Amino acid sequence: MDTVLRVAIVYVVLFLAFRVMGKRELGSLTPFELVTLMIVPEIVSESLHDGDHSLTNAAVGVMTLFLLVFATSVITYRFPRAAKVLESHPTVLVSNGRIVQDAMDVERVSVDDLYAEMHKAGIARVEDVRWAILEGDGRIAVIAQDRTPAGSRLSLQDHPLT
Repeated sequence: MDTVLRVAIVYVVLFLAFRVMGKRELGSLTPFELVTLMIVPEIVSESLHDGDHSLTNAAVGVMTLFLLVFATSVITYRFPRAAKVLESHPTVLVSNGRIVQDAMDVERVSVDDLYAEMHKAGIARVEDVRWAILEGDGRIAVIAQDRTPAGSRLSLQDHPLT
């Protein structure tokens, strides 16, 4: 039972630490993927070094971790209020060509990071960005302004495919 308690405490501490760190630091991994990747070797290494050398103890630790990850996903699925607390939500960084500086500051996203993502999307100026959204996984999605005049839009009926 000691192993289960230790794994649960480490899980909660790491989960809270990553929530405080923010989305950008996590990159493309979800918080649970990163925590799982970090904890599994630590749990197993305890059985290989000093401490409890039993393989059973390592298996109990790993199963406890996966049970906690599963329980967290069930809780966030079944209880929307819990999901609001436990999961990261998208943050608007640019809205209709204007940088939302408060959001940039809270999420600790630099203007250079924003411009790098704009350039990847083929956009040179902030004024040409309709939305730039920091996704929950740390990536920035950039959506260009629609600069096509409404009367000049083409339809497939105007140009049938041959």
